[in-house]
Parts: sequence; structure tokens; C-alpha cells
Amino acid sequence: MDEAADRAPQALPGLRPGHDQLPLSQQPQGPGLHPPPRRGAAPGRGEPLALRAVRRAGPLGLQGDGRGGALRSHALPADRRPAVPPDARPALVLLVRPGETPDRADDCRRNGRQNVFEGEGGAALGAALPALLRARRWFGGKALDIKAATITATIPFEHEAGSACFAFIRVDYVQGSPETYVWPLAFADDVAAAVVQANTPQAVVAEVEASGRNGVAVTGVLYDGMEDPTLCAALLDAIERRRRFKGPAGELVAVTTRALRALRGPSGAPVGASLLRGEQSNSSVVYGDRLILKLYRRAGDLEVGRFLTERTRFTHVAAVAGALEYRSGRSEPTTVAILQQFVPKAGDAWRYTLDQVRRYFDRALSSHQEGRSVAVSGHSLLELTGEEPPALVGETLGAYVEFARLLGRRTAELHLALASRDDDPAFAPEPFTAFYQRGLYQSMRNLTARAFRLLAERVKSLPADVQGDARTLAGLEDKTLAAFHTVLGRTIPAMRIRCHGDYHLGQVLYTGKDFVIIDFEGEPARALGERRLKRSPLVDVAGMLRSFDYVVHAVLYGVAGGEAPRPEDVPVLTPWARFWQQWASSAFLRAYLQQVGEAAILPRARDEVARLLDVLLLEKNTYELGYELNNRPRWVRIPLAGMLHALAARR
Repeated sequence: MDEAADRAPQALPGLRPGHDQLPLSQQPQGPGLHPPPRRGAAPGRGEPLALRAVRRAGPLGLQGDGRGGALRSHALPADRRPAVPPDARPALVLLVRPGETPDRADDCRRNGRQNVFEGEGGAALGAALPALLRARRWFGGKALDIKAATITATIPFEHEAGSACFAFIRVDYVQGSPETYVWPLAFADDVAAAVVQANTPQAVVAEVEASGRNGVAVTGVLYDGMEDPTLCAALLDAIERRRRFKGPAGELVAVTTRALRALRGPSGAPVGASLLRGEQSNSSVVYGDRLILKLYRRAGDLEVGRFLTERTRFTHVAAVAGALEYRSGRSEPTTVAILQQFVPKAGDAWRYTLDQVRRYFDRALSSHQEGRSVAVSGHSLLELTGEEPPALVGETLGAYVEFARLLGRRTAELHLALASRDDDPAFAPEPFTAFYQRGLYQSMRNLTARAFRLLAERVKSLPADVQGDARTLAGLEDKTLAAFHTVLGRTIPAMRIRCHGDYHLGQVLYTGKDFVIIDFEGEPARALGERRLKRSPLVDVAGMLRSFDYVVHAVLYGVAGGEAPRPEDVPVLTPWARFWQQWASSAFLRAYLQQVGEAAILPRARDEVARLLDVLLLEKNTYELGYELNNRPRWVRIPLAGMLHALAARR
């Protein structure tokens, strides 16, 4: 929840948060940029790059002649063109002229050609980066003022069909902590550029103008390498062969786990590569029906997934097969990409639940027309876990109650697995301490100050029908801080463990019978070191409970896309939405607590569990408020209502 602390570039500053899916049409787009071409470069040097905004593009295959000769382009057959979202995650590509491999940089300079990341060309690219980043769907800082964007490291990535470069871009903001993004980029000139623009316009980052040998003009396009199936195939090959790619200040290292052989199938057997649609903050490539590679635009964490795969018997996760890590000096390795088991024919629980909620609202309207009403309980969620649900729950929520119960059990089993190894210092449970609780309170204070400052700044720009609630909440900052102050009481009698860290319905795959939990990199807004801190597992529980609230109200308010209730039906459905949220959450929480039992990861006394859970729910809600104010104002009514309800319930 706290923004990442400022770090040296090689340590990769913290990354931005992800949440539920944001349609491309709702994302702010960066302005076009038109820096003028530079003239009069010194003899013997390449002309600095002039970058212009261009429309985005589609998949391109690049083939080399195997002897370092010029790359040539080919349009991919329809059956090999990946289904690429308009802003699929970029990987950083080294810009070199066709036929020049990155390890020939000195030769390139002697021949009057220039590496785009260095010298005046690098300066020109750096000046253009803020606008280029804002145009990318995966860039999380669109709502923030960028102070500077700097390429802090580059890793040449050569493969049989061409070359690319993984670039690490540090983004500093006027307010807030810096972030580091990974962007694979590739260069195509002449005919190859035309093919890129024709086949994959969404891949194009910018047009490039430079002078080549003897001052002859060279034009081309800089494009996102993740749109190129040959690069996607090369990433799998690199991990299988445990390759290393060295750069000036660090290296990209491929690592594998024991699970790779079984997941990969026959060694060397060809697999098709295709990009997944609809991702916002990461780029994923599916290989056949066995493996999926996720490229983190902002650095991820391999540790938890690898631990669950290799050191526990918990099977409801996508097994980790390998990864690409960036290593630099004594800095902690940073995960750039992770290769995992692919779960075919499984959708995420968020989309499944959206569909279930829409059907529930249809049943609710029918019940209303029959003169039936719904009674919303005034009890807390923990109190509801001790009550038998009314008959109306089974009639209207139907099978979703069992869905929530099973998810609660699997979540508890996950936490018990994460707490199961005392012999591993990185995962051994640790007790709460007064020192840790003071730090937790301070982070909550900082989070509150940021969120309420942002609320005061943005209240007049919010939709008119939520401004009243926004002003009411703006006057409750002291009450919010008083709620967080309760963590400074006596030491919490429970153990802290490694957690998922960013747990919600979108992080769970549903096969139709069971769940597979994914994406253990933690909350991207936190620095990597902070994500590895041990916490109460109720942090994850709070995240899922807030996700139940989000999904039902996203449908109610029509912000989730798809079919929405008629405006005249919203007042009728509002208590039904609250009823659904209460009993779906209660089913999840009751099953979770039963499965955890007497394990030391939770306090023994229910009142201690209630106090800690209430505080962590409010913390998550406060984080959501700041996130929506920055990114999705149409969604802000959901955390607003959640916070007002939570604070009203506090005596």
C-alpha cells in the first residue's frame, strides 16, 4: 500500500498497483510527440533520433540470414498471428541498424552508426519517453506528472531470428516514488517497417529518422518486441537453455525449476506462441496448451510461486517452470518474466462472478415484482459467520455460495502452506512485535494522508452524484486515523507469514470445479523488499472480501462493462447488492476460518480476529480510494461507499 521508497536505479524502484481490468477505451492516452529532426551532426556520427507519434501496429515476424546480415520481414500467416491486445506489455528492444548485433557496438560507432540508447540519440529518446510511455496501456503512471524518464540499464537479447534489447526505464514523478518499467523494443527499417505498420500498428512506438553511413537517411519504426512471435519463441528457448544475456551494468539470467521438464513435454517439440488479450499491466504469451510466460512491465517476484511449487504440497497454484531475472552487482535479483503452467479452459473468478451477479440481479428483480423484499443484516461479517443464512440466500445466490466456500477453503490452505516451513528463513512464520506494529501504523498514516489529500483535490471533478459522499468522507480523516491507531495496542497474538499480497477475484482461475491461484508477485505499488515482508494472512482475506464488494457494485453501477441494470432499477437493486455482498463474503470467511482452525497464523480469540480484520479492510479500502481517484473516477463510488459504511459501523 505504501509507495516504494526511492532506490538506486539498479535496485529497481517499486512498481505500480494493478487492480480489476480497465477497458482500453477508458484509459487516458498520451499526446502525440513531434520533436523536429536534428541537422548538422558531426561527421562520422549517426544523426540523433527524431521521434514522431504514430498509430499502433500488429504482429510482425523478423528473420535473419543467420550470418548477421540485414533483417528481412515477412507477414505472418493468419494462423500464426497472435491475438495481441492494443497495448500488450512491451519488452525493451535494443535499437541497432539491421545486421548489427548489440555486441558490435564499437564497430557500429567506427562505421558512423549509433546505438539509440547512447549519446545524443539516447538523449533524444529519453526526452520523448514520457509521451511514449503514456501511450502504452501497461503504463501505470498516466494520471501522475512525470518529472523524468531515464533508461537505467539495457540488456541486448540476441536470438536466431534477430535481436532485441530489454530496457529498464526509471520513471520519476513530481509526487510519489519512482517506478521502473521493462520494455522490449525492436527496430525495423524500410520494407520491414512498412510491414510492421501494416500488420501490427498497435506495436509501433515511434517513427525513427537517422542518418546512416555517408549521411544517407535511414528511416524506420521502433516497435514493441512482444508483438513479434519470433521473440516470444526465443524467450521460451532462452529459459529452457538457461541462457545469460549480458549488458553494461548487469545481466539477464534464465533459471528453471524441476517442474519444467514435465510441463514442457518432449524437449525440442515445437509449440506455437500467442499473446493473451485484455491484459493491462503485464504481457503474457501462451505456448501451446502447456506453458504461459508473463513479462512483468514492472518487476515481479518469483519467490512465493517457486516456494509453493518446489517446497509444499499445495497444488492449487500454477506451477513455476522458470523465469528471467535481472541481476546487477549486489542488488537483489529482479524477476522480469516468469514461466508457469498454463491452465486451459479456465477463466478468472472476476469474470465468472460478474456473470453470476447479473443473473442474481435478474432473480432479484423478479422477486421484487412478486412483492418480496430483502433484509440487510446490521451485523459484522465475522458475526454473520456464526449465523445460518436465511433461505433467501440459497434461492437467490444459488451455487455461488458453494463457490465462495470453496474459495475460502483454498485460501486457507494456501496460507497454511506458506506457513509450513520453519526451516526456510524467508518463509518461516514470525510473531508480531511492537516494532512491526508501529511501522504498520505509520504506513497506514501515510496511506491515509495521500488518499485524503487526493480526495480534497479531486472532489469537484468527480461525477456530480458522488460529490456529496466525497465531501462527507473528506471530513472523516481523523476518524480513519483513529481506527488505524488501534494497531498500536497490545501485541497482536498471532504469527506473520508471506502472503499473496494482491489477492482478489482476478487473481484466481476457476476451472468449473476448482481454483488455481495465480500472480504471486504482490502489490506492484510496493518496493520488492516491502512485498517480501511477512504480514497477517488477513491481508489477503481483506483483499478478497473487498473484491466481493467491488464486483457486485461494479455491475450495479454499470462500470464493469457488459449488460448493466436500467437506471430506474438501481434503487431497487441497491439493498439486494448489499445482501449479496454480505452473504457471499460470509460464506468465504466462514469456510476460511474453519479450515485455518487453531493454527497460530490467526489470533485465537474472535474479538482479536475481528479487530485486526476490520483495520485491514479499512486499509485496503483507503488504498482503493486513492487508486480510483488517480485512475478510474467512474469507479470511485465503490470505495467511497465502502469507507463510509465501515466508518459508520465504528463506535
